[in-house]
Amino acid sequence: MATNKQKRWSQRVTQESNALDLEQGVFSKDDPGSIARSLKRSADRSKRRKADPFRSAMSMLTFYINRAGKTLSKSRRKRLEAAKKELRDLYGKPKQKLAN
Repeated sequence: MATNKQKRWSQRVTQESNALDLEQGVFSKDDPGSIARSLKRSADRSKRRKADPFRSAMSMLTFYINRAGKTLSKSRRKRLEAAKKELRDLYGKPKQKLAN
């Protein structure tokens, strides 16, 4: 049987990321804009990240969404997906093309 430490490795990554120092509870905020601004602030301040700030912030957000998987409610998933759009806007990135 797996121990709690082994089961929660993804939680440990978001809390103790070597690339970004995330604000406590950043992914549970209600406003997509505040989630995006917090991730941007963390990525811009980080001296340990290996990629550019946008990629680091987007990677952490995508990682969280993917690891939460089926346990993420529809409303929360929608909020986090909206935070991706806000993050793109904050960094001046073009809109992402949707696959058909």
